[in-house]
Amino acid sequence: MANHKSAKKRIRNNATKRLRNRYQAKTTRTLAKRIRTSTVKSEAETLLKEVSSMLDKLAKRSIIHKNKASNQKSKLAKVVSKVGTEKVVVKKSIKKKITKK
Repeated sequence: MANHKSAKKRIRNNATKRLRNRYQAKTTRTLAKRIRTSTVKSEAETLLKEVSSMLDKLAKRSIIHKNKASNQKSKLAKVVSKVGTEKVVVKKSIKKKITKK
């Protein structure tokens, strides 16, 4: 346990900062999930701008690594580019011919 007054204060500050960091990271993840489930391209594009900004801020504050932020932005951009262009593929039922012996 902390023996100095400054160490006790540091513990309190770290707990506060940890909560703030977790909140910001969780909010970003939630918006990223909304992008992945979005079916409207314009909505997904606006969310992408917002999430990209949030990821950059998290990386700048060393909450997440800068390469992780870059990878996530790249993957989300791919998802947004595919929104609204996917074609529904209907599989035809395959009937096998049965021959009697």
